[in-house]
Amino acid sequence: MGNHNNFAEMTEIVLDGASLTIEQVLAVAYGQPGAPQVRLAPVARARVARAAQAVQDLLARGVVAYGITTGFGAFKDRVIVPEQVERLQYNILVSHAVGVGPVFDRPTTRAIMLIRANTLARGHSGVRLETLDRLIEMLNAGVHPRIPSKGSLGASGDLAPLAHMALPLIGLGEVEWLGEVMPAATALTKLGWQPLELAAKEGLALTNGTAVMCALGVLETARAEMLSATADIAGCLSLEALYGTPAAFDPRLHELRPFPRQIECAAHLRSLLAGSEFVRNNDPRHVQDAYTLRCIPQVHGAARDAIAYARWVFEIELNAVTDNPLIFIDDDGNVEVLSGGNFHGEPLAIALDYLGLAVTELGNIAERRLMRLTDEASNTHVLPAFLTRAGGLNSGFMIVQYTAAALATENKVLAHPASVDNIPTSANVEDHVSMGMTAGLKLRSILDNVSQILALELFAAAQGIDFRRQTLGAQARLGRGTGPVYDLIRQHVPFIAEDTMLHPYITVISELVAQGRIAAAAQTGSVAGSS
Repeated sequence: MGNHNNFAEMTEIVLDGASLTIEQVLAVAYGQPGAPQVRLAPVARARVARAAQAVQDLLARGVVAYGITTGFGAFKDRVIVPEQVERLQYNILVSHAVGVGPVFDRPTTRAIMLIRANTLARGHSGVRLETLDRLIEMLNAGVHPRIPSKGSLGASGDLAPLAHMALPLIGLGEVEWLGEVMPAATALTKLGWQPLELAAKEGLALTNGTAVMCALGVLETARAEMLSATADIAGCLSLEALYGTPAAFDPRLHELRPFPRQIECAAHLRSLLAGSEFVRNNDPRHVQDAYTLRCIPQVHGAARDAIAYARWVFEIELNAVTDNPLIFIDDDGNVEVLSGGNFHGEPLAIALDYLGLAVTELGNIAERRLMRLTDEASNTHVLPAFLTRAGGLNSGFMIVQYTAAALATENKVLAHPASVDNIPTSANVEDHVSMGMTAGLKLRSILDNVSQILALELFAAAQGIDFRRQTLGAQARLGRGTGPVYDLIRQHVPFIAEDTMLHPYITVISELVAQGRIAAAAQTGSVAGSS
């Protein structure tokens, strides 16, 4: 995700299970512990307490209910005697905490904790207030469970990673606190907190659900939105460097194929290029550009559609109740426990795969634009071969395009959908799973690669602009949005006159992209020009 100053004004987020927003998740994920402060709404406190009491009433009456008085998965028919019900909840955490691989970073961990707390706040899961309060207290204090990123199948929810998230509640597992990794028990002692003893249903409620997939989806959808805007900017700067025409962005064309986000993209491109002296106007000898320039609204617009779909999915999932079984209490106080499948991650898995596919295309078309910047024949000799005057002695930007091609190829492998895969588990009781976590982890890698591809394109496009200035003159104006971006790049990276180590410059531009500064610079210029 990029610049998070937009969230600085959020001082408090109140969880009620029904109104959490993507922007609030981003504020907590990227904020410091306690900023914004998270607390439970009074109405949620009442609902949670009522459901927890209902669980105790069920136990007192000897009602058989999945995960409360029975085992889990294939052990669903094994009835647990009352004196072992609490041990059952302890056992689910320790037996399910079998994740492997790199641990999630702090923003992802904080998002997971917040989303899980919001789900439990809805009051259908049966956890006690003290358990939910402790999860929120950990979040506010910056006690971050160490959650391995691999091990979830995305049905029965994210069992393994959520078990690792919940272990510190009972004094087990590891946490990161105040910049140090330590046993959870050590952190609890320093904070003066006693480990919890889980009550009936609580272990299952903490581990059964989609909070990890959802957290990945929210964070990566926000990043995709920022990279989509950055892709538009990179495309426009390349168009200016290649002496392209904005004629293909004419609103009349796009009104005749009225995909809303294609129309929005074309409007954004026109705004970025407004006032540019680098673009080509009517030229009967060169009436249209290659697809990678001419079809930016169609390709980038289609990616915007996928991003919008992902936002829609994750806005719903943020306020969904996704564990099992769920507890319902009617107006007369009658309690019913329903077993269902809200933990199944299929809606998220498909959205994550769709988003990965679409963002891969942003990288593919950007790599092709970069190829045109470096290929003298393809750009009709507007720019020198490989963006260097002394070709042969100097390789210029030749290998910059190689790297982009390698990243684009990797993305084509990663874009293969995970949601169409299935390996039955739990002795064929859990016989269809979503693989949503795999889709989310692949998406994160795809976005990492696209972020780098766009940085490489911007690096090359800025080099191309300097060659164009040698013809047009130093005072020639870039577009309203592309001008500030070029200036930002040149504040950090010089024109490359002869071969030198390019990697440090690529790193700098990659950071500008990843931090959202490229997108912000263009937005500032576009807004200033339209006011």
